[in-house]
Amino acid sequence: MTNRVFNVPDISCDHCKRAIEEAVTAIPDIDSVIVTVDRRVVEVAGGASDEAVLAAIGQAGYEVDSSS
Repeated sequence: MTNRVFNVPDISCDHCKRAIEEAVTAIPDIDSVIVTVDRRVVEVAGGASDEAVLAAIGQAGYEVDSSS
């Protein structure tokens, strides 16, 4: 299992949190997703690829900060 943290600057509320959690949880081989609104991060555990996680976050309407 791999743990990764993605910075998502546009996270601002519980709606954002739920949308991202639902999108990423739907990916096969995801063990857990934790979205922290005040830190604007998405913590993902599981074997899914970074590309799959990035795509799911994008489909939820958010962009990952690639500079971090």
